[in-house]
Amino acid sequence: MSRKTRIFISSVQKEFAGERRAIRDFIHGDALLRRFFEVFLFEDIPAADRRADDVYLGEVDRCAVYVGLFGDLYGSAPARGKSPTEMEFDRATEKHKHRLIFVKGSDDSSREPRMAKLIQQAGSQLIRRRFASTPELTSGLYASLVEYLEHHGSIRTGPFDSSACDGATIEDLSPEKVSGFLARARSARDYALGPETPVHDALAHLNLLDGKHPSHAAVLLFGRDPQRFLPSSLVKCLHFHGPTIQKPIPSYQVYKGSVFELVDQTLDFVLSKIDRSVGTRAAGPRAPVAYELPPDAVAEAIVNAVTHRDYAAQSSVQIMLFSDRLEIWNPGELPPPLTPESLRHPHPSIPRNPLIAEPFFLTKLIERAGTGTLDMIQLCSEAKLRTPDFRQDMGQVILTIWRPTKRVPDRKAVQSGSLSGSLSGSLSGSLSGSLSGSLSGSLWTTLPKWNPAWGSDSVHHRVMLVLSSGSKPRLEIAKGIGHQSKTRALRQALADLLDADFIAHTIPEKITSRLQQYQIKKTTE
Repeated sequence: MSRKTRIFISSVQKEFAGERRAIRDFIHGDALLRRFFEVFLFEDIPAADRRADDVYLGEVDRCAVYVGLFGDLYGSAPARGKSPTEMEFDRATEKHKHRLIFVKGSDDSSREPRMAKLIQQAGSQLIRRRFASTPELTSGLYASLVEYLEHHGSIRTGPFDSSACDGATIEDLSPEKVSGFLARARSARDYALGPETPVHDALAHLNLLDGKHPSHAAVLLFGRDPQRFLPSSLVKCLHFHGPTIQKPIPSYQVYKGSVFELVDQTLDFVLSKIDRSVGTRAAGPRAPVAYELPPDAVAEAIVNAVTHRDYAAQSSVQIMLFSDRLEIWNPGELPPPLTPESLRHPHPSIPRNPLIAEPFFLTKLIERAGTGTLDMIQLCSEAKLRTPDFRQDMGQVILTIWRPTKRVPDRKAVQSGSLSGSLSGSLSGSLSGSLSGSLSGSLWTTLPKWNPAWGSDSVHHRVMLVLSSGSKPRLEIAKGIGHQSKTRALRQALADLLDADFIAHTIPEKITSRLQQYQIKKTTE
């Protein structure tokens, strides 16, 4: 069954035979209009054992747009006392169809009286448009049909994120996600609305409603299942051991959820795959932790991609981690006057999705000053890394953050244990102050219950490293492993390590205590 809008052409056939065919051919030949409309012409239907007036009035009932071509002739009036043209107009009026009336010529003196009366009747109800030639008719009809599409939301002239999400209702949004956002915004920016605010009021305050319907931005920010309505809004993450794309892909994850969840999951993926070093506690009670790439630069890059991508595109954000670089492919091109080169210098903030950018600002995930790319460049410079690259290719904005040049450690130094206090790649050397004094390497990985799948870049392994300096609450563990919040991956890792008896609660008799912490069990020493 066709989903196109049906157009009914009404006129005295013998007077407008050429114009009727011209309209049909024009609409079917136009790249835009043929996507949305199909044309009914009475002369195109096959012979049938039905009254002609029953057929054309039935087609008026089926159509959404009625186009009337009025000229000099009124047409023959059957037993009902009206011509087919007037009966069709009356039926379209009765059924509240969208009516477009085009009157040929400016001289009304030559018109048959009943046609002149019909034109006058139509003019008292709606705006008519006159035409003198077929090109003038098709041009006027084109403008009217485009206006119809804009009014019904089929095409947009405003930002994509502000338009209604087709098929979505308020019930498709998560009250918990809205409440959680409001709590973060109140804490971060002293936002006016608190977490108890009703969903409808919160959306209205954030301009996330299009009439009574949630906008695309509302669904992307707070949807229970945003990918149900916007399938390409997911993020694909790939990890390659070498500098090129090669199959089989060692690690490939597809993340779904709200834009906030996409940022958290993607950042966790990248930080779990890059090298991480842990120093000694010589300068304080906590051992310093450092990643090979600045986490804030990686987070800024991911947030920018999720916030500013073209959500109308069929492609998705793609994160690719190679041995020498991190690449982030973002659907869409830079809005004028921005260029890849201008991102290296102070530039204006021109968000593609302003209604998505605003909640990210309210939670301090971005600023509204066009400083994101400059911050990335500065953070990489401070880490003594190459300056990030920006380029535009194949309808994508591509950001490259370069990883540090790998240095192969001296074999004798490794064998003698002189890499004490560092953790790089395979985590060779000693974890000073961990588990029991100074142990070489990750001792727990040799124990029978240790799962081989919990490699050196896993959340499980990093949790054990953080706890090696003492017991900690869950939020502090999250920060120690580079997560912005208590993520699903962290919850799963803690549950696995508890089940395997590698860690324990500090208050086992009251698991849900607000003072609850986690510690490495003595049995693992």
